[in-house]
Amino acid sequence: MTTSTDNGVNVQALLEAREVLKGAPEAAQFTWRAESKWQNGVHSTTKVQKFFGLGAEQTHKAEHTFDADHPEIFAATDNDITPIEYLLVGLASCLTAGVASVAQNRGIQLRSVEASLEGHHDIRGILGADSDVRNGFNDIKVTFHIDADASKQEIEAIVAQSQKRSAVFDALTNPTDVTVEVA
Repeated sequence: MTTSTDNGVNVQALLEAREVLKGAPEAAQFTWRAESKWQNGVHSTTKVQKFFGLGAEQTHKAEHTFDADHPEIFAATDNDITPIEYLLVGLASCLTAGVASVAQNRGIQLRSVEASLEGHHDIRGILGADSDVRNGFNDIKVTFHIDADASKQEIEAIVAQSQKRSAVFDALTNPTDVTVEVA
């Protein structure tokens, strides 16, 4: 069966990688890295380029730089988005990539995929104003607007599969061991 679907995803390569890694689980162990440097106030710059995967050190084509700050209403310089907003960026990017991949695999042509995200956050926790208030998001709502050659049920199934396979969704919805230390 030939498909004329082109969402820009090489599904064949992904399926082949899945099969290879089933027999070589050690190669599937990746370590993602980021190096952060304080600038001033609450402004920091984080760079990402190197990572470990497929049993060897790897490098992105280019080093990527991300600044984080806080808005002026927090007596900061508002040089960039807040660290917690990067979680929304990561979630949106991961789910959207999944939608494109799943649609391609199912032979569904996408015309447009847009996601709107809202994270509700009571900042009394991070300010220490109320120790019963958590520091992170209370909840996050993701709303997709997808135009595709598919029924609403097929689109819902694509989004559900994307969510099921999303690394960022998993990291946000399941406990992750995080160790913080001073070297």
